[in-house]
Amino acid sequence: MTIFSFSPFGYEGSLVTVEVDLRRGIPAIDIVGLADNAVKESRERMRSAIRNSGFDFPMERVLISLSPADLKKEGAGFDLALALAVLAAQDEKKDFDKEPVLVMGELELSGTIRPVKAVHAAASTAFQAGITKCVVAASNAAEAREVAGMKVFGAMNLTEAYDALLKPDLFTSLTDDTTQAFVPKDCVEVKGVLFPPETVGINFSDILHQKNLIRALQIAAAGGHNLLAFGAPGCGKTLALSRFSELLPLLTVEEAQSITRIHSIAGLLSPSQPLMRIPPFRMPHQSATLEGVCGGGVNCRPGEISLAHNGVLFLDEAAEFRTSVLQMLRVPIETGAISISRAGRTTIYPARFQLLLATNPCPCGNYSSKSRVCMCSAKAVTQYWKKFSAPLLDRIDIRVNVENEAQEAALAENVHPCEACTEQENCQDCGKIKRYIDKSDKERVTTAELRKEIAVATAIQRKRQGKKNACLSPQEILDFCKLGRDEQTILDTAIFNNDFSQRAVSSILKLSRTIADMSGSEQIKTVHLLEAILLRKSSGAMAEFGEGD
Repeated sequence: MTIFSFSPFGYEGSLVTVEVDLRRGIPAIDIVGLADNAVKESRERMRSAIRNSGFDFPMERVLISLSPADLKKEGAGFDLALALAVLAAQDEKKDFDKEPVLVMGELELSGTIRPVKAVHAAASTAFQAGITKCVVAASNAAEAREVAGMKVFGAMNLTEAYDALLKPDLFTSLTDDTTQAFVPKDCVEVKGVLFPPETVGINFSDILHQKNLIRALQIAAAGGHNLLAFGAPGCGKTLALSRFSELLPLLTVEEAQSITRIHSIAGLLSPSQPLMRIPPFRMPHQSATLEGVCGGGVNCRPGEISLAHNGVLFLDEAAEFRTSVLQMLRVPIETGAISISRAGRTTIYPARFQLLLATNPCPCGNYSSKSRVCMCSAKAVTQYWKKFSAPLLDRIDIRVNVENEAQEAALAENVHPCEACTEQENCQDCGKIKRYIDKSDKERVTTAELRKEIAVATAIQRKRQGKKNACLSPQEILDFCKLGRDEQTILDTAIFNNDFSQRAVSSILKLSRTIADMSGSEQIKTVHLLEAILLRKSSGAMAEFGEGD
């Protein structure tokens, strides 16, 4: 029997073979193979755990080899593997299972097994190497079983783990049928697509006077498109974008596997969610460093963009982030992955995230507002938008200039509500405001209603290409985003009038495809194309000082 453990490094990690040799000499434990302090300290934890579990520790010189020898081993996850390897070497005459086994867990002095991180990553790596059995802590068992085909035994203590090596029947696995994969409780099925349960007290019906922004968010959720919302402070950008996760359907099992592996490596996997079916929603603070966002460190830990893989990365007050952080996003947005190199080793993390940006139109926030005065100079506004750069903005499919629609309508009707009005019932201005608010109440849209069109588009995309429209390749755009003669004429005119780049044209075609999918249309019609062009066009400060397309 060969015992393996796992050394996490980057996204891939490495399997480690644990070998034990008992030889004559003064009783001692030697560990070779570039073990760090945590692994070396496992000698004492292992010795006490073995004795306190009722086993006899060998009164010989114990040599433990961790191979490959040139790979640095870190963490307390080796404890259980070392203990079982020592016991197996001492009782080599017993009838142990001959199949190789992956072992991970931290030992307490009493012999109790504590959970460790990266178990899902270890199980998937081991299964790819032909290892189909693993022994882990009981609280890590559900996480390991989500690797299709892996037989798992969750042990509470060292005695149970040792017994599992003698009784192969104790190992159990889930069915290979993906329809039986983990699904969070209380999920809602909408037109054949599963959505997470709605969060109590958080609903899009609470957002007033932002019909255009909500429509843009619905389209972004349906097709996975990047979105930039800019407007004056207090207009509702953050309120609406922070609820974006309510619109996202559950991930497929294939999509969930990669993000589960990433969160397992980072130690962020919840025991109640062994397979991450709910898309991650990451919202880093403006003080985040380049390493914190893109990943890195001694062991190449995942950053925010990888933790947001197959989910959302929301940068609120985006202009306040460091310029280097914003510019770093360009390549991952394009490729869906990020390569990190440290100390002669390289790892590649998947980073197919959906980017949401919220920012003010200028430093004071009042530029282009019809009700407020902007005190910023033209140079200050230009410098403000230069933090984003044209190449980054060119990768944003949807741009929304957020205004308070109630205020805009009031100004259009020359309504000036008076705070000290004593005749509200007879006041003409107050009456106009009341009628507008009543009309707005009737136009409220709930999260459940928004999900219906998103579900239709999601089902179509999964069946047609197996991924979101935002991820379509140039050839797939040609295949799935075909235009009629009239639509092509409209697009050509828009390209000429707005000086759209080729990437902008691709964004318009993908947006049109998403809008058509939401309506259940196989063909992209004129109304779909016109809405996509409006969503792509810049307006306000962005057009004048930013990208200027």
